[in-house]
Amino acid sequence: MLFNSFTFAVFFPIVFIFYWKLPHRGQNYFLLAASYLFYGFWDWRFLSLIFISTLVDYITGIKIDNANQQKTDKNKKIWLIISLCTNLGILAYFKYFNFFIDSFSEIINSAGFDSSGWQLHIILPVGISFYTFQTMSYTIDIYRNKMKANHHFFDFALYVSFFPQLVAGPIERAKVLIPRILNKRTFNKNQFIDGIHLIFWGLWKKVFVADNLSPIVDRIFSMSTPSGFDVLVGAYAFAIQIYCDFSGYSDIARGCAKCLGFELMLNFRHPYVALNPSDFWLRWHISLSSWLRDYLYISLGGNKKGNIRTYINLITTMLLGGLWHGASWIFVVWGAYQGILLIGHRLFNPIFKATENISNLFPHSIRRFVKIFVMFQLVCGGWIIFRAESISQIKDMIYAIFTWRGVSDFSVLPSLLLFIGPLLIIEGLQVVLDCDEVYDNTKVPVWIKSIAYSMFFYLLVYHGASAQSFIYFQF
Repeated sequence: MLFNSFTFAVFFPIVFIFYWKLPHRGQNYFLLAASYLFYGFWDWRFLSLIFISTLVDYITGIKIDNANQQKTDKNKKIWLIISLCTNLGILAYFKYFNFFIDSFSEIINSAGFDSSGWQLHIILPVGISFYTFQTMSYTIDIYRNKMKANHHFFDFALYVSFFPQLVAGPIERAKVLIPRILNKRTFNKNQFIDGIHLIFWGLWKKVFVADNLSPIVDRIFSMSTPSGFDVLVGAYAFAIQIYCDFSGYSDIARGCAKCLGFELMLNFRHPYVALNPSDFWLRWHISLSSWLRDYLYISLGGNKKGNIRTYINLITTMLLGGLWHGASWIFVVWGAYQGILLIGHRLFNPIFKATENISNLFPHSIRRFVKIFVMFQLVCGGWIIFRAESISQIKDMIYAIFTWRGVSDFSVLPSLLLFIGPLLIIEGLQVVLDCDEVYDNTKVPVWIKSIAYSMFFYLLVYHGASAQSFIYFQF
């Protein structure tokens, strides 16, 4: 069920009305049933995977918690391994089985053997990367003694399958979301209004900006020999498309949750004004980057074991983070690229500090603009890798940029200005006012807000593209 579909436009108001008429326990049962119905719209058979993951982590969580109380490390390690193997096993089979088989088949074929027929036709369940990471954080936090196990199965099942963030995040931590499920919720008018703001803003970013940019991006990335100008347009357009597509989903998810009395974490904080690679990952897909930091990077040793080990930990984390996005060598290369940027920033940081006396000769605003501009170019270089169909296409597009081959076609610029211009104005205003939430612009007069919302509503209704799936559903 897509957020930007007629089905969801009917589904959510019905859920909202009945939900607030029920007592607390009834709300949780009802939300669990609604969440399973929401997910079952794609393929009801994959509900079994959610149920297996839920059941295993519910049991292992209790066993680990009991071991903590009895102070028996051996038993709790066994139960943690069972939890991790179950979740990672499901993820590996459905998402990575054919990837590894294809890679192995190429080696077999190059040796002169026939590997035809090895591949299975495995369908990727929607959202599997998100809810498996969410359930793993639960058992790991219990193992680390950062929280107690939940003993009410249906409440825990709701944590795993809560429909606003089930298929594309944010990836919520159990120690934050489970207490909100267990505690009584009451309708709050201001929270509801904030939620409606987020839903509208998310739909606008998705339907008007992202989906209208999609044909432009698809056309450029399907060219056999794009010009250097085409590649730049494609990279910039895709940067805005993927941001509005994914952050739009997060906004709608957070808005729906607010309407139901839940607060979900902020997943994007103006990532394209990042000053450096580390700053970017504090702003982009925050729920995933913080998950990788807390459960992978720190577990590997973080930056506590010397520079060389830190660099190894960074590149390992980003390689696995890239592979999380999809079963393809493209995403491995993208992860390596992001790791190199992070390592490069650490390596050159002493040089940057040594030249501060020179850079301080320029106004702070100019220095900040230069940093943002350079970082945005590096991010867009990564988006070329991320969006490319093959390694050879990545090489060809990079070659096109540096040789500036072909003729520049400026006819696409008016369309880009129409679809991107209003977004830049709003995002720019939020950055200037230091405001993370679109509904927090208290310094803007009401009459200006009214005009802006009327304009955005007009663009959404009369110039919005037809409903398309969200990009991150494939991950």
